[in-house]
Amino acid sequence: MSFERVCALSDVKEPGALRVELDDIDIAVVRFEGQIYAVEDVCSHAEVALSEGEVEEFKGAPTIECWLHGSCFDLRTGEPTNLPATEPVSVYPVRVEGDDVFVDTEEDGALPLAASN
Repeated sequence: MSFERVCALSDVKEPGALRVELDDIDIAVVRFEGQIYAVEDVCSHAEVALSEGEVEEFKGAPTIECWLHGSCFDLRTGEPTNLPATEPVSVYPVRVEGDDVFVDTEEDGALPLAASN
């Protein structure tokens, strides 16, 4: 694993998302109910920034919503929770140390749905 600092924890609103670029990858660092997540910051359906969407619970899952067409993505797995998106977005492992947020873009941080329940 190769974690890199992407932002300060205080830079990410609760709930909310912050767009960062790391290793030529756009990442949405998301804060929801005290947890920090990192997902690819591009909707798999419409190629718009997910970090501009709402962060909320959707059907029991922590999600980020694409502002253009309303697809939501599970922050734990990257899987879409509703249409029109049908393809997942990448998720990345996150580590918080003090006020620093670190993300590893070399690993897929998706939790299997069974493990995330």
